[in-house]
Amino acid sequence: MTDEHRVHLSRAARPAYDALDAFATTVGALAADAGIDDRMKEIALIHASQLNGCAYCVRVHTDRGVRAGLTVDDVGQIAVWRDSGIFTERERAALELAEHYVFIHDDGIPDEVYDRVGGILSEQEYVALSWLLVSINAFNRITIAGKYPVPPRRDRA
Repeated sequence: MTDEHRVHLSRAARPAYDALDAFATTVGALAADAGIDDRMKEIALIHASQLNGCAYCVRVHTDRGVRAGLTVDDVGQIAVWRDSGIFTERERAALELAEHYVFIHDDGIPDEVYDRVGGILSEQEYVALSWLLVSINAFNRITIAGKYPVPPRRDRA
């Protein structure tokens, strides 16, 4: 990574960033009210951030996920969730929906995905999870475009 100067969108247009942050807060409350627990929420947000290539958001949501009870094994298995047996049916639905929101430009949300995920999650949960994914995709784009740094942690062995 170069040391070139990048515009820091969250600082350069603070009212816009504050509006996005308020949106994320609203969406988080919507998800909680719909019954989406923090573990499932963070699994979906980590996966979307991984797929988008957003190291900054992967770190933020991994930290939040650990606080929500995710283990190192859980986080490590997210990238290979289809081959892993550790995720619940609901979490697997969230992971699948996350993939389709990241790659929405390919085919949108295909009917078979909508039907499968909609057969597992309630409509309220589907809506809330969709808004969470819209939110994280926006944050991913801001941090990727700005090349937000992810320095080594001081406490690592």
